[in-house]
Parts: sequence; structure tokens; C-alpha cells
Amino acid sequence: MPHFTAKLHEEMLDGSTERKLIEALTNAATEVYGENFRPLVVVELFGIPRHRWGSGGAPATREAVQITLNMREAGLTRFDPAVLITSITEAATEVFGDQIREDVSVHLVGVPQGRSGVGGEVA
Repeated sequence: MPHFTAKLHEEMLDGSTERKLIEALTNAATEVYGENFRPLVVVELFGIPRHRWGSGGAPATREAVQITLNMREAGLTRFDPAVLITSITEAATEVFGDQIREDVSVHLVGVPQGRSGVGGEVA
């Protein structure tokens, strides 16, 4: 099951952004994998207070979004990863504007077959 985790500054979540980002990330995955993929996509959003996010030893001063997509390793080898990374980045800029593009980081994590499960069963 494809599982997105998005971490962003808490104030970027304003009550309407959540729905837009969930939809945009789901659409990004279906643009690459096809419409049959849609019901499988899970999206979790985590708002982090600005003072709890930093880089270079200092609290963050710019808006940033970190998006991780976890899915079976085989699914990540079907397409050029750049296509998926571009689609995910475009989803974030669609919601937050192009000015955030340079501060969107995307991580693709492939889970080897037999290393995940559902309902206590290896999947």
C-alpha cells in the first residue's frame, strides 16, 4: 500500500490545506501509477511547530515540506523515480505555491517483499 507522510510547519495547515494536500498527493500517485491506484493511497499529515524544525543548527525561517512515500520496492522500479519525485513536488507547489519548490524534499522508500504486513500477515 502506498503511504505518504508529509511533515510541514504547523501554521501551513489552516483547515482547508489538509484536504487539498491529501487530494494533490493522491493525484500525484495516480498520475504515475494509474487510476486503479487511488483507493490504495494513504496520506498522513504532520504539523510541526516552527521552533521544532531547523537546519544548520538554527530554527527554520522558511516554509518547508518533507514528503516521504513508502511502498513496495517493486512499485518503485516500474518507473523512473524522477517522474514520481517531480509529480509529488508539483502536488506540493499546487497547494502552497511555486515559491516553496526549493524547500520541498521528497524521499522514496522501497519496502522489500516480505517486509511488511497487514492484519498480522506478511504481505
